[in-house]
Amino acid sequence: MDKENVKKVLDLLEGEYPEAECALHHRNPFELIVAVALSAQTTDKSVNQVTPGLFEKYPDAEALSKANPADVENFIRRIGMYKTKSKNIVAMAQKLVSDFGGRVPDDYDALVSLPGVGRKTANVVLSVGFGHQRIAVDTHVFRVSNRIGLVHESNVLKTELALMETVPEERWSKTHHSLIFHGRNCCTARKPDCENCVIADLCEKNL
Repeated sequence: MDKENVKKVLDLLEGEYPEAECALHHRNPFELIVAVALSAQTTDKSVNQVTPGLFEKYPDAEALSKANPADVENFIRRIGMYKTKSKNIVAMAQKLVSDFGGRVPDDYDALVSLPGVGRKTANVVLSVGFGHQRIAVDTHVFRVSNRIGLVHESNVLKTELALMETVPEERWSKTHHSLIFHGRNCCTARKPDCENCVIADLCEKNL
């Protein structure tokens, strides 16, 4: 897709989803990184249902670092992989306390050094929590960006790097959220609603 059409696609998506932003409820970077870590292979809606009780009991890294993972499980057992995620977020909190004074670091390499924090989680935290321009590639971003022709890549990492080349840097974070909303609301995995798609005329799938 040439630069002119890329701009048209981004403008149309932003116009269609002006409210597009992180759907995970959080009040600070600590709550954000925990919520994103919990959201793997689980809907944001499900995460938002379990985090209020979790954060009431464990309001910061210090408190969570002292928790027994088995106790944490009781708060999040409604979401997928809750046993593994319980261990990960407690270990993450322990490293936040031991290595970063209990604060979530504003640095990519430091973030991915934390247990349970991969590239996508780090990018979301940097973008949403600290205001950096980042593109975090989840299943929606991967599917939609390759389906419509913004990029043509075979995996998540290559898609992220290609989108960073294709999309102007000042639009990375907004594009990330717009693509997620489009993937949830229109360009779904099983049955994309092409008839009502705002970018149908520009979509490679329809050309």
